[in-house]
Amino acid sequence: MKHQNQSLRNLLLAAMFLAIGLVLPFFTGQIKEIGNMLLPMHLPVFLCALICGWQYGTAVGFIMPLLRFALFSMPRMPTALAMAFEMAAYAFVAGFLYSRARWQCTRMLYRSLIIAMIAGRIVWAAAMVVLLGLSGGAFTWQMFISGAFLNAIPGIILQLVLIPAIMVALDRAKLVPFRRSEENPHAHREETI
Repeated sequence: MKHQNQSLRNLLLAAMFLAIGLVLPFFTGQIKEIGNMLLPMHLPVFLCALICGWQYGTAVGFIMPLLRFALFSMPRMPTALAMAFEMAAYAFVAGFLYSRARWQCTRMLYRSLIIAMIAGRIVWAAAMVVLLGLSGGAFTWQMFISGAFLNAIPGIILQLVLIPAIMVALDRAKLVPFRRSEENPHAHREETI
């Protein structure tokens, strides 16, 4: 029964993160200078992976840009398809590393996020090379640096500030506590003697 409740909770949270990811770009798009640079769909994908697990996060990350394209025609193709692979990679790497960590703490959270950001950008570049290659275009090194890093700096900063802050707040509220490794079994044995 507890496993069913946890699965239902994760499914509902994943649906909520998907909905947030569909709507959030409308709000950030109002900031003309940097709205697209804030990477609004990435935040709920990372949070879904960290809170619900890599399986849910990966599914939400892959579905979100494609569903957003189907509903609102944004982001456009082939960008939406490349983003689907990119955000699935973010969620998989961040969620998998974080869930397998011996200590779930802010240090491991930052490690998981940074590694996932690098992996996701590599996956995005590979997807763009394939997709643009199929359409007769070319994906240049300059396009990669610009799209993956230079234009994304505000969003990267936002992710590195906001996601750990949210996770720490959820830990302090005891809603999503950080998992700590088992205490030293030798110390426990000494106390019982």
